Amino acid sequence: MAKSALPATKLSRFASKLRLINLCIGQGVAWLSFFIVVITSVVVVERYWFASGSIRLQESISFMHAAVFMLAAAYTLASGDHVRVDIFYSQMSTRNRAWVDLLGSAFLLLPFCIFLIWTSWDYVGTSWVIQESSSETGGLPYPFPTIMKSFIPIAGALLILQGVAMSLEALQILQIPKPSEQRAQQG
Repeated sequence: MAKSALPATKLSRFASKLRLINLCIGQGVAWLSFFIVVITSVVVVERYWFASGSIRLQESISFMHAAVFMLAAAYTLASGDHVRVDIFYSQMSTRNRAWVDLLGSAFLLLPFCIFLIWTSWDYVGTSWVIQESSSETGGLPYPFPTIMKSFIPIAGALLILQGVAMSLEALQILQIPKPSEQRAQQG
């Protein structure tokens, strides 16, 4: 939901802070895209001009790619740039969009994120316990593969934060009386 000009309340300030967390993380992680391009170029030059290569550099590309996608998912949702099958949503009133956002967050986004965190918890925990390193000879050492796996539950947590922010914004919109209710109160 696009940020609207609603009166500043504790609820809206809290939702704005949650949104700001994801926006800051997303803007920071976006810089990894630049480094992905640079390191990919180095790997290509190394391989085709010097007939050599570095497994660590190649794995670092995957590491950064995972960080961009997992950590920027909530940023994409916060900025409204996520993929939305928009057949009806753009034609809806602000109140109906608020209902879609509230119910979608409550019954689709939040359960998915909880499931993501729950199913990845042991997978990530085991990786930390065994101090997992790359399975490739010359690959990334511990803790890099473990950190990469940790992005899974972190992504779920960031998406939960954004879902809560969207739900709070939707609730604030739904608290505003309908125009017909306003006229009835005035008349």
